[in-house]
Amino acid sequence: MELPAKTFRVTRADLVRYAGASGDFNPIHWSDRFATKVGLPGVIAHGMFTMALVGRAITEWAGSPDAVVEYGVRFTRPVVVPDDDQGTEIEVSARVREVTEDGLTRLDVTATCLGEKVLSQARATIRTTR
Repeated sequence: MELPAKTFRVTRADLVRYAGASGDFNPIHWSDRFATKVGLPGVIAHGMFTMALVGRAITEWAGSPDAVVEYGVRFTRPVVVPDDDQGTEIEVSARVREVTEDGLTRLDVTATCLGEKVLSQARATIRTTR
């Protein structure tokens, strides 16, 4: 069973806010000049910010933050965020892999940006609400 896809817009302003909240002011997250100098295609979103957005989708599917039992990902590709007002979008979808007898639902999660997967081995276990 497929769960309804969720889309999250990411702008440079979001990256600034996340940097302030996380304390991660690495210039790859705000300086095109620095990001391209180190071989990136441009400014990229923080990996943990991307993971948090996917976590938000999982929480919405679960119905409650405390219903998320387990969640993990591997970072595959950076999310490049252009310097404009539109930014980019991360689309998150999931497929139910298994429903256990003890009321847990295991999800295989996919996160893409511009049609490219940005996470691999993205999986979550949620407690099924009754």
